[in-house]
Amino acid sequence: MKDTVNEINQVLKYASAEEVLVYFLQRHKDKLALSSSLGAEDQVLTDMLLKLNENARVFTLDTGRLHPETYELMDATNHKYKIKMDVYFPQSQKVEELYQSQGINGHYESLDKRKHCCFIRKIEPLRRALKGVDIWITGLRSEQSVTRTQMPLLEYDEGFNLIKVNPLINWSQNDVWDYIKKNDVPYNKLHDLGFPSIGCAPCTRAVKDNEDLRSGRWWWESPEQKECGLHKKNKEKR
Repeated sequence: MKDTVNEINQVLKYASAEEVLVYFLQRHKDKLALSSSLGAEDQVLTDMLLKLNENARVFTLDTGRLHPETYELMDATNHKYKIKMDVYFPQSQKVEELYQSQGINGHYESLDKRKHCCFIRKIEPLRRALKGVDIWITGLRSEQSVTRTQMPLLEYDEGFNLIKVNPLINWSQNDVWDYIKKNDVPYNKLHDLGFPSIGCAPCTRAVKDNEDLRSGRWWWESPEQKECGLHKKNKEKR
């Protein structure tokens, strides 16, 4: 599969985001899914993908600790595109055990505790969401953080055993917002309040103009640690 990924990367080297989506819809439409955090990039891809195929699958993870504005956007997106986005939740028993072992906000206490929280609320539900999926579409961009600068358009994800496609990998932040404005794409109102990257409410804050785009995510940690595990080549089977 890795050889195939390298070949397709060469084929699509100069393709636009729409052309990338068309390529995979034509070949894998029944086993293709877009995972959306309802961030600006994912809203762009939702708009692109559903214009190309109104039946394309879009799903999101409800960690149970999202901002109210994120739920409002989920509803607005469903209404605009006349869909019912698939929503995956963490297992209730695992959340109860998480609270019993490290409390409600134990994720602030150590990197291990934060990653354990992310695993319960994100990684395990994502495994269920990606079951039977061959092509995983994401809204990652290389300029978002130091952990993403070397990400290619296509990569084989060993943790989930599938091909991950990043159609916006070379887009700038201006590209994203130009598309949103031009196509009247609904977006999270927190973006207007200084939140360029939005995750769980306890782990997200607004940033200053001169700060990194993802500096508001897990702001108490060092930059190279700022991933929840969704987009790392994670071989762990917890």
